[in-house]
Amino acid sequence: MALGANMAPPLCDTGPAQEIARDPVVKDAIARLSEKAFLTPQGEFYNVERGDPLPYKLPHEKRLEVGLERETWRLEIFADPKDEEKTGKPCRLKNPMTVAGGNAFTFDDLMALAQTKAVRYLKLVSCNNLSDPLGIGLWEGVPLRDVLWLTKPEENYRSVYYDGYHNDDPEQLFQCWLPANRVLEDPPGFLPVVLCYKINGEWLNGERGGPVRMVVPEAYGFKSVKWLQRVVVTNQYQAGDTYALQNNDVNDSWLKTRALFEDMPEKVNARSPIAITGQAQVGIGGLAKVQWWAQRNDQPWPVDDEHYAKAPWQDTEILPLPDHWQGAVKTDGLHPLQFDAATGQPREWPMRYTRCRWVASTQGLEPGEYDLRCRAIDLAGNAQPLPRPYRKSGRSEIDMVTLKVEA
Repeated sequence: MALGANMAPPLCDTGPAQEIARDPVVKDAIARLSEKAFLTPQGEFYNVERGDPLPYKLPHEKRLEVGLERETWRLEIFADPKDEEKTGKPCRLKNPMTVAGGNAFTFDDLMALAQTKAVRYLKLVSCNNLSDPLGIGLWEGVPLRDVLWLTKPEENYRSVYYDGYHNDDPEQLFQCWLPANRVLEDPPGFLPVVLCYKINGEWLNGERGGPVRMVVPEAYGFKSVKWLQRVVVTNQYQAGDTYALQNNDVNDSWLKTRALFEDMPEKVNARSPIAITGQAQVGIGGLAKVQWWAQRNDQPWPVDDEHYAKAPWQDTEILPLPDHWQGAVKTDGLHPLQFDAATGQPREWPMRYTRCRWVASTQGLEPGEYDLRCRAIDLAGNAQPLPRPYRKSGRSEIDMVTLKVEA
């Protein structure tokens, strides 16, 4: 969606983005936002989880028995036995790794590969059906492809599907799918899909999907399956997600770029300066700018402009990555697509698959009630909520808060 021309003069003027930080109200807001932790501690992620009972809440003895502790974890990787029936050309592996065969992939095997193959990158976790992101972490793991090559695939390898522990109950199975090309090669600018065992320098706990989970960096959270136990290699081409029959976007499931308000007051005094603050989820399209707009809620908007393309949008200031973003977490060995090894600085900001915060200011609003909206503009100039304004491909609606201005 191209940026629309203004229909009317702005209700309020933020001034150029490079100047708004001079406003004392904005300076205070920037100081407050800059003090917020960038990385989300394991225990502070918002949880979207499945299982009855939840696997990580099983007794310790049971977790040991079913492979939910590092010392007993096993990953099976084998060809789909249904390929012959479904495709007539089955996938073939010279070295399938299974529990029955006595050669399932262990946590010790994973750590041995990690000595030379480990990667670390920042990723925001977001649910395609929820509004706010769940949290952001520095994830560490071994690329899935380096483990899959150990099975020595021979032919007819088109995709993989994978699942985690589900209480040995078929009704609780949660499975996701990826094309082989995404697993074996990273398209330009893409980070690798990894078997993840650490977050923020700590071993993954059970709540976060440990001992090992999948992490798909550019995708919504459901693709990053927790409590990973099986990877099935197949010649089948269609998506094999549990969500396939639930009308979700199951193929690429790319993270969208979108803006949200954060820490906004519900009421202010007329003529008082106001700090407008929020965060942005940076998806696969990157982020060029965040904009906001105030509208009296007794003034209707034309029905033929449902995405507010012609609104008098105002630019905000996007805050840089805080100097203390890592806290006490060691940041050696960060992925070179995200960070320059020589300087330790981000190669781009805002950084894809992460988040940033933004701020603006206004004053001079007359008494009344206002609807404040914000939107993101990606690097191609597309304005939220386009492209893909459909809920099942990820939330993208323009965020709105109500502000009451009192005399």
